[in-house]
Amino acid sequence: MRAQGLLKDLQEEGYETSWRSLDLPYVADREINTLPIVASYCQEIAETVYEVVREGKLFTVLGGDHSCAIGTWSGAYRALRGKGRFGMIWVDAHMDSHTTTTSHSGAIHGMPLAALLGHGDPTLTRIGAAEPKLLPQNVALIGVRSYEPEEAELLESLGVRIFYIEEVQRRGLTACFEEALTIARRNTLAYGVSIDLDAIDPSDAPGVGSPEPNGLRGEELIDALSLVKDSDDLLGLEIVELNPNLDQRDKTAKLASQLLLAAI
Repeated sequence: MRAQGLLKDLQEEGYETSWRSLDLPYVADREINTLPIVASYCQEIAETVYEVVREGKLFTVLGGDHSCAIGTWSGAYRALRGKGRFGMIWVDAHMDSHTTTTSHSGAIHGMPLAALLGHGDPTLTRIGAAEPKLLPQNVALIGVRSYEPEEAELLESLGVRIFYIEEVQRRGLTACFEEALTIARRNTLAYGVSIDLDAIDPSDAPGVGSPEPNGLRGEELIDALSLVKDSDDLLGLEIVELNPNLDQRDKTAKLASQLLLAAI
């Protein structure tokens, strides 16, 4: 995305930009316990986001899988701690709401939203602060179409609003996004947007690790994100799961940049 001129495009929008890379250590043995490694990485992300938010700057995190969200939004929470809460619009094909006890695969990228809501292994839930980073009444998921019963049970018991893909297709993405904005802004100081590119149909975003058919259309999401552009209470944006090795002629990378520019 940087090679394609993302920073230049942002500068043309009037932003002063800086770029920092935080690399997850290479793990050769996939059978070892990766939880402490990912937790340490998320702690580093949290520290970086904390510093940026504390300085009153807008941030964007461009991540691999969605586990980085634990660090992103824990850092944002710590920066706002004592000032006010923030809401969350979570655009994803999946619920990302397993814990270590409910996960079928043990994959941490299936746990970030649960962790941010205060559920799961303390190694993840206590990053940035011991308490939950998000309140369920201020969280909305958009585009969900692949999940396990345990995740749905947790989110439904908490009262989290879920816009399943069927509702999005029936009502239109913009209408659902407007309602999600209302939820994220209700009695909050700010809100964030976290986008997993697998929310988008593989025909528009082929370069993702967990593609799911029957997804959002890229152009529709670009249009919907115009609702947040220039809003004073947008805390930051996160775009995850771009895998260049799986992309087709940089189609997904270009779309990811378009999404970012549409939102800010």
